[in-house]
Amino acid sequence: MSVERAPATMRTMIVADLNDVARLHGGRMIFRGLSWAIHHGEKIGVIGPSGCGKSTLLRVLAGVDGVDGGTATFRRGARVVYLAQEYAGTPGRGALDELLSSREDLVALERAIAAAEERMGDPELLNDADAFDLVLLEHEQLLKEYEATGGAMLRNRAEGLLRSLGFAEDSWQSPMETLSGGQRKLVGIARCLLAEPDLLLLDEPDNHLDIDRKTLLEDAIREFAGAVVVVSHDRYLLDETVAAIVELEPHPELGVRLTRWEGSYTSYVTQKELALVRQQQAYTSQQKEIQRLEAAVARFKLWASIVIDERHIKQARNKQRQIDRMEKVERPVLERRKMSLHFSQGKRGGAKAVELRGVTKTFGGRAIIATGECAIMNGERVGVVGANGAGKSVLLKLILGEIEADAGTVWVGPSVRMGYYSQEHETLDMTQTPIEAIREAKPMFEGEAVAQLARFLIPYEAAGQPIAKMSGGEKSRVQLARLMQMDANCLVLDEPTNNLDIPAAEVLEAALDAFPGTIIVVSHDRYLLDRLVDRVIEVRDGRLIEYAGGYSYYVDERARREAVSA
Repeated sequence: MSVERAPATMRTMIVADLNDVARLHGGRMIFRGLSWAIHHGEKIGVIGPSGCGKSTLLRVLAGVDGVDGGTATFRRGARVVYLAQEYAGTPGRGALDELLSSREDLVALERAIAAAEERMGDPELLNDADAFDLVLLEHEQLLKEYEATGGAMLRNRAEGLLRSLGFAEDSWQSPMETLSGGQRKLVGIARCLLAEPDLLLLDEPDNHLDIDRKTLLEDAIREFAGAVVVVSHDRYLLDETVAAIVELEPHPELGVRLTRWEGSYTSYVTQKELALVRQQQAYTSQQKEIQRLEAAVARFKLWASIVIDERHIKQARNKQRQIDRMEKVERPVLERRKMSLHFSQGKRGGAKAVELRGVTKTFGGRAIIATGECAIMNGERVGVVGANGAGKSVLLKLILGEIEADAGTVWVGPSVRMGYYSQEHETLDMTQTPIEAIREAKPMFEGEAVAQLARFLIPYEAAGQPIAKMSGGEKSRVQLARLMQMDANCLVLDEPTNNLDIPAAEVLEAALDAFPGTIIVVSHDRYLLDRLVDRVIEVRDGRLIEYAGGYSYYVDERARREAVSA
């Protein structure tokens, strides 16, 4: 398949070049024969199904993993910085100090300057004018180098990065292990930016971030001067930040195949569909030509067997050479195996599904929900948004009846049957097998349970093992499989696309879009919210603020309201 390339202005300088690279893990081939050049200033998104090698590819680029074949070369002096999916930092070190430690070159200069200053205070050195002058000269040169490399402004820049990413100032000195996952991720992102790399590698940097922080991350990626390679399942982030998509697809011989597409994620989707159509047409046309030539070969061989004639033999050979010399068009995979997901609705309820009347909920002296008022009608799709810790999950648990309000009333329609998807998989018993989890939700034969799990890409081998041993994505799919058995008419979903790759998230979106009942969904997935919801409730400062439209309307209307009140 021919692949478009970046404009010449973007391809002036190669930062990293992978040539025919292979990588094995535990004897299993992750990829081989993989080639890819990254140019200065490019912003590239990497996508592909879970487990196809995206993180491994970034680790190879970062030098964390070596190569088992081929070469990985980098521009002389290029600085490469890598942020892993889960960033913990150094235990006991404060957040600001964790940032400052990213510039080891400046830390080394600071030590050298301090050592020179200590020697300058040595009485013996003061009595030796020549030696003192040498140390003084060394100190002066170190200060110049420190100034030239931005050392004097390092702390100011570190503090500025934390502020720009929305990191609360009262947490700057907090030890890394006491921070939330989202806070640690922000520190990791700021640390990478402070290092001023030529190539920035980000593996799912939006994990644990709320919508506002994701927006700040997008601004940081757009403004970054060097090259950025970002692995993400957030299609909105990819649309907002990258100018090229690199797709990894499973391949029987190579492990994965790398294809580059110019443009944003949305542009990639359109291009990919058109390319598959063209490939199908080319494949069909070539197969017809091959069949015609094979028929001619068979015909000439038959004639040669009846009447010995060297011309017939030569013609058969020539036709066969034509077939052999063809550059074969691969048969396109028009539809890879995906989850099969369909929510069946239970008995339809009354006109109103849920209503909160003057609800208050306090934790630790802080009002998470203060006199909350809202009504959700049957069949509505409501998105719940807000900063991390604002109280979104608390609102869901109030609706589900898992916690009680301190004041007010949470009313749920008598015929409402709720199905709950938990962000942290609390609905699953980790000691159970997926088969047991499905059969607990709805009585069925074991074979039926295995078949149901297969629809969610859970293989038979995994279906009989404890859920605790499964990956995050597999646990999410088991939870969805359970939810599908419940015949709920009101789905209450807490971050349902977390741990799902893009194809799985798209299948879930389509199933939710077709669901006729009520949906209440907490999500930071802006693509899902834009496609699914028709009303947004923002949880902010203990209030439930309603916006009578989808996610894009919410963004515009919130900005308008803030501008009016400013």
